[in-house]
Amino acid sequence: MTRGMLLGAAAMALMAGQQMPAHAQAQAELAAITPPAKAFPQDPGSDYFLANYTQYEAYLKQLAQQSTRMKLVDIGKSAEGRSQWMAIVSSPANLARLDHYRDIARRLAKAEGLTSEQAQALAKEGKAVVWIDAGMHATETVTTQSQIQVLYRMLTMDDAETRRILDDTIILFAQANPDGLELVADWYMREADPKKREFRSIPRLYQKYIGHDNNRDSYMSQMPETTNINRVLFREWFPQIVFNQHQTGPAGMIVFVPPFRDPFNFNYDPIVMTELSEVGSAMHSRLLAENKPGSGMRSAAPYSTWHNGMERSVAYFHNSIGLLTEIIGGPTPENIPLIPDTQLARNDEPLPVAPGEWHLRDSLEYQWSLDRAVLDYASRNRERLLFNIYRMGANGIARGNRDSWTVTPADVDAVKTAGASKTSSAGATAPATPVEPARARGSVDPALYDKILRDPAKRDPRGYIIPAGQADMPAVVTFLNALFKTGVDVERATADFTIAGKRYPAGSFVVKTAQAYRPHVLDMFEPQDHPHDVEYPGGPPKAPYDVTGYTLAYQMGIGFDRILDGFDGPFERVPDLLAVTPGAIKGKGGAGWLIDHRANNSFILSNRLLKAGVPLFWLEGPTRVAGESFGPGTIWVPASAAAKPIIAASVRQLGIDAIAVARAPAGRTLALKPVRVGLVDQYGGVMPSGWTRWLLEQFEFPFQVVYPQELDAGNLNAKFDVLLFSDGTVPAPANGPYRAGRESSMPKPEDIPAAYRPWLGKVSDDRTVPQIDAFARAGGTVVTIGGATRLAPLLKAPLQPALVKETAGKVEKLDTKEFFIPGALLRAKVDSAQPLAYGMPAEVDLFFDRSQSFRTVGDAAGVARISWFDQPRPLRSGWALGQEKLQGTTAVADVDIGRGKLFVMGPEVVQRAQPYATFKFLFNGLLYGPAVAATR
Repeated sequence: MTRGMLLGAAAMALMAGQQMPAHAQAQAELAAITPPAKAFPQDPGSDYFLANYTQYEAYLKQLAQQSTRMKLVDIGKSAEGRSQWMAIVSSPANLARLDHYRDIARRLAKAEGLTSEQAQALAKEGKAVVWIDAGMHATETVTTQSQIQVLYRMLTMDDAETRRILDDTIILFAQANPDGLELVADWYMREADPKKREFRSIPRLYQKYIGHDNNRDSYMSQMPETTNINRVLFREWFPQIVFNQHQTGPAGMIVFVPPFRDPFNFNYDPIVMTELSEVGSAMHSRLLAENKPGSGMRSAAPYSTWHNGMERSVAYFHNSIGLLTEIIGGPTPENIPLIPDTQLARNDEPLPVAPGEWHLRDSLEYQWSLDRAVLDYASRNRERLLFNIYRMGANGIARGNRDSWTVTPADVDAVKTAGASKTSSAGATAPATPVEPARARGSVDPALYDKILRDPAKRDPRGYIIPAGQADMPAVVTFLNALFKTGVDVERATADFTIAGKRYPAGSFVVKTAQAYRPHVLDMFEPQDHPHDVEYPGGPPKAPYDVTGYTLAYQMGIGFDRILDGFDGPFERVPDLLAVTPGAIKGKGGAGWLIDHRANNSFILSNRLLKAGVPLFWLEGPTRVAGESFGPGTIWVPASAAAKPIIAASVRQLGIDAIAVARAPAGRTLALKPVRVGLVDQYGGVMPSGWTRWLLEQFEFPFQVVYPQELDAGNLNAKFDVLLFSDGTVPAPANGPYRAGRESSMPKPEDIPAAYRPWLGKVSDDRTVPQIDAFARAGGTVVTIGGATRLAPLLKAPLQPALVKETAGKVEKLDTKEFFIPGALLRAKVDSAQPLAYGMPAEVDLFFDRSQSFRTVGDAAGVARISWFDQPRPLRSGWALGQEKLQGTTAVADVDIGRGKLFVMGPEVVQRAQPYATFKFLFNGLLYGPAVAATR
């Protein structure tokens, strides 16, 4: 029975002179809602069954028609074009006033123009907003199947707790990865025999481009699903709790539940962490009260709160409580192993679970308890949650309007060093006395607090100014849009202005820190200073959860000024996402056009011209035209009827200029040619290759994906000009000097559809490398990034890894106690006169994640050093142990291999498609290598 049928029954009762009691009408509605067991081919949560997204979508639409407790909203399209649905669940009375409650949530979260008294009044009136998603990582099947059952229960249960939750809260149930759910469920269900069903062997990534990294895109918002989610979280609904559900749980346990282990990021408001502990405790307590053992927290798993890129962690920088659970289970029953250490109760594992068989239905019941615990907490603490998100936002505004300091490990180390120096000069520290308790033994001179921790020169900025007229303004727009997508307020100057004695042009951008999302602003502009986190004093470093240094402004090469004192000017708030300022054709010469190489968008124009068969050149030396200087690599397009309309249309769209000149520039040129790029991948998908595929599409490079079997077959020069090996595409021995990426097993050919069998296989030393070598020596270009640089010595390039040791005649990676850089930004020199670095500045920030650096061997003939580390402390953001070992080593090299080229890029120059400042290493290589080969 639909909602309309129920209302019709009520009307008929009235016409017959009967009064249908409100309670009876409500009960009739609840009873009429279709249960999952009747809506799906099999009850979601039962063994050997997975509902796909098509079925889930149909059920959502059915529920929306049947229930007055739910409103269905399309929040945008997925990468493959599916609608990403969000079910808003609350009481009918609340749903009737959704816009009103959403406005209250917005006003409190943004905290602008509100007094404490006004905020308290709004908090008393408002409703707590809770986001609960599912399916971000599609092979983590518990979350999607449980959400179906949770929705049904929330729409049909009529107990006192449910009614209170519906009255006090507005719940946003969302599906984070529609495409992945469809792929994984269909792959699992393709087998008629339930016992043969599995999804470990899916042939590609479960997000079109980036698979598991869809939970690393939160501050960048490059994927459509991330953009959709961030818009809901930080621009439309502003939930106080963001619950991001995952699996799998720690071995020998059922589920990991917050709170998390350190380190604690120094930018966000501490209230969000204490509230996070409260919610986590409520979740554990509910499991225990319901006799559901096996939950763990903190040290039970490696999850921390440092990195901003994940959905639940980006919430912290927006004053929202970010929750992560990791639970075991799946449609195929499994066994909980007996791990002795997990059987000993402790604070972080309060109630051990017995080993035994486990079913998906068991996980669903745990997930239901966890969801209910979160919702019960939100209901009971509604006013406090609403007021505290205002308080944190108001704190951010206040801190941005006054002198403030963020204390980091480097500051604390400076105090300790200064304190030790004073203690040493004054003599040994006296033993503790009753007046000076033992806990004060580590104390130092209190004057160091003001001298070091409150040094005026180390104040947090009041804001950042991004001057107009930078070499790559489209990249600036992309950076600002990343901020805007995460709810940050951005302003633009309407006229020239002067701050701290410096003149800025109209069109410059301003990001002030006096805003509610100040923690996120600081995290995107300021360097991360990760603590020196070790397993035990003097022990090896403890691996962080994801990367440690990621300052987006550094990665993207954005020029900005930190303003330490209060300032204002002729600024207006940017209302929505920015478009690039249209470029233009300047000058009236008829010989052709010059285009600056420094803007990444110049490669889009170049690819369009090459696709049309237009002659295209790079100038090898600098040139000067009409008073304007151009560096090496300037693009030269001779005048032609084919070129003119492409340039005219593209410069406007791409935000770059073309200079029409009267005569062709003097000096040597390099003639470009259309290129055939083979992007190497493997069965199951390699995430860095997927990111690179997305990047190549954005910049309109022609390419096709190539798999190891095709490489092994040889004759590669007939098909490709360039072979591109992303990190993770070249297997490497364990404990060797090269990072190998995630290990994955290949299914048997007979176990998968015939269409996918050509994708099987891996790059191998014995079969693949000889074909790559022949390809390069015959004039092909081989581009290697990250761990794929293992190919350099295999191709007999005169390069050897520098960050190694020799043990019993075997070359191994350095011990982590000697050298450990787990995802950080390092400053490196660049030779921008070399074609591989055309358009780049003299220094750049490189993303370095357990990467390799190189030294030349022999006479090094045919090796050009493109980028290198010239100082003992290149760290710019993150954590680096033993960084001095990098000094003098080569990060990026250009190597002649026969008639072809090998480009060796040890750092991740296209890391998650974020470091716009280093994209040109790759883009130049794709065009430069084939151009050189054509002239040999």
